[in-house]
Amino acid sequence: MRTSITSAARRTALAATAVVGLTLSGLAVAPADAAPAAGAHGHGHVSVARSCAVPSHVGYMACNALRVTSGTPLKAHATGARSTSAAPAAAVSGFGPADIQSAYNLASAAASSGAGQTVAIVDAQDDPNAETDLATYRSQFGLPACTSANGCFSKVDENGGTNYPSADSGWAGEISLDLDMVSATCPNCNILLVEANTASTDDLGTAVNQAVTLGAKFVSNSYGGSESADETNADSQYYNHPGVAITASAGDSGYGVEYPAASPYVTSVGGTSLTADSSARGWSESVWGGTSGDGTGSGCSAYEAKPTWQTDSGCGNRTVADVSAVADPATGVAVYDTYGASGWQVYGGTSASSPIIASVYALAGTPGANTTPASDPYANTSALNDVTSGTNGDCGGSYLCTAGSGYDGPTGLGTPNGTAAFVG
Repeated sequence: MRTSITSAARRTALAATAVVGLTLSGLAVAPADAAPAAGAHGHGHVSVARSCAVPSHVGYMACNALRVTSGTPLKAHATGARSTSAAPAAAVSGFGPADIQSAYNLASAAASSGAGQTVAIVDAQDDPNAETDLATYRSQFGLPACTSANGCFSKVDENGGTNYPSADSGWAGEISLDLDMVSATCPNCNILLVEANTASTDDLGTAVNQAVTLGAKFVSNSYGGSESADETNADSQYYNHPGVAITASAGDSGYGVEYPAASPYVTSVGGTSLTADSSARGWSESVWGGTSGDGTGSGCSAYEAKPTWQTDSGCGNRTVADVSAVADPATGVAVYDTYGASGWQVYGGTSASSPIIASVYALAGTPGANTTPASDPYANTSALNDVTSGTNGDCGGSYLCTAGSGYDGPTGLGTPNGTAAFVG
């Protein structure tokens, strides 16, 4: 079993890996097992590897996907009464569609749920096996086929064409995780994968704009980088799309703020540890995190003004996060990936929670024109599961890193309890 390491030591190791592994894209991507982050928190221990190493240049992003490399993640498929999948899930580790839908009270299996909606996934680099891997995942769990042939799945480059960027195994794992989480949460949604040429803010932002141009009303961004003084310019260029629900993962390095999660135009998505239990809900959640440095991101933005709909008093600027969903690798999700991996994997990270929340928005229906969907959960907090325990780091015990009743940084207003909190 790999033991925990300090946040500083882990970040130093990641930075070294980034410098050695620098690619032409401007982002260093570690091999699957080269940059392990130890001990996901909450339920037992697993060892994980980051799919993407930290960026080596300002203005570049890393994906927030963590792949389990050893240990035994918690699995809830034994609670057979919850399973609605036609295909046997027992052979696959990690939470599957029936678990996600049960935990968040989603009527996703109904034929009308999400039908006609398109959830866009924005990632860097190419996953050549994206469609075939997606088909295997959906077949395993008895979900309807989602292919380019039937019009459900489409893949484009950041300019809307088929001149795909170079393939990358780290980002391919991220892409598989994203596509599978949309499938798990909204099986009837169409899926648009937009692949940015590099992991730069400009290329990823261009891909976001392309997703909106192609008609997506829901766009998930499972990546992040350090905040910078010019991020407000990126807000106006890439993320300010009224009437479009744009989600962004809060990060996987514990207490601290990433961009674009800090943008007031996106729904910032934190992460939880998710456990099946004997409560009326059937599930319980706590903050994904601890004191060793890994866990969901949160905190007070250094540059972004506070949106009018956010009213917490301990941060004068934009506070991260808004809402949350499962992200702890120790309570991770099943993913199928064959580009750089060998098939079935268990993943965590806020790269899991961002596409889940984007898909819940899709289940809730098309956002109103000229609205800011990030504000929607603040108008109906009773339709969320309040997460009241856990911490993701050291902030003097304040709500910015410690869960409590009502709003807190690591989990925001809570996790979905149906779709009512995501209706504009």
